[in-house]
Amino acid sequence: MSVRQEFWSIYREAIPILFIALGGGLFAGVVLEGMVESVERFPGLLVMVPVFLATRGNVYGALGGRISSGLHQGLLPPAFERNDRLVNAVIASFINGIGISIVIGVVTWLALLVLGWPAAALYELVGIMLIAGVLTSVVLIFGLLLLIFAGYKRGYDPDNLVGPIVTTLGDIFGMVFMLLAIGIVEVIV
Repeated sequence: MSVRQEFWSIYREAIPILFIALGGGLFAGVVLEGMVESVERFPGLLVMVPVFLATRGNVYGALGGRISSGLHQGLLPPAFERNDRLVNAVIASFINGIGISIVIGVVTWLALLVLGWPAAALYELVGIMLIAGVLTSVVLIFGLLLLIFAGYKRGYDPDNLVGPIVTTLGDIFGMVFMLLAIGIVEVIV
């Protein structure tokens, strides 16, 4: 394949996904707008949003990279079947996603405390992050695998899919589940 053909192949595969990502990002912004009322109830909430979304991309982007490499090397079949490499990658990503969610709540609370800014209770911030982290982890793992496997079976390079898929799913479901987590913590507290 010539350089020009490879360029157009990447462009052809990436552009539709990027437009979907654009729509997903706009949807996440609309959900964020709906969270503004909760900011008064849970001071520090907006501080956590960009960190939470960024870490979804970091943790699950790494998972997507592992899956993509495994598909390219023939180490993983593009199917939901028992494979130790896949299981280990999924478990590690799930644990990392949950762990970093808890860390976000704790570090946000500590940072606001050090700065002397108002902050919700530690258990509230950690609770919101834990609930949102668990829910987004499940959706991102299965959504990412489903879309990468389906794209790979249709001849798409998974390397062109991972970034936009992780970003879009992370933004959409991260914001939706964060809003849901806020509602759950409000009811419990």
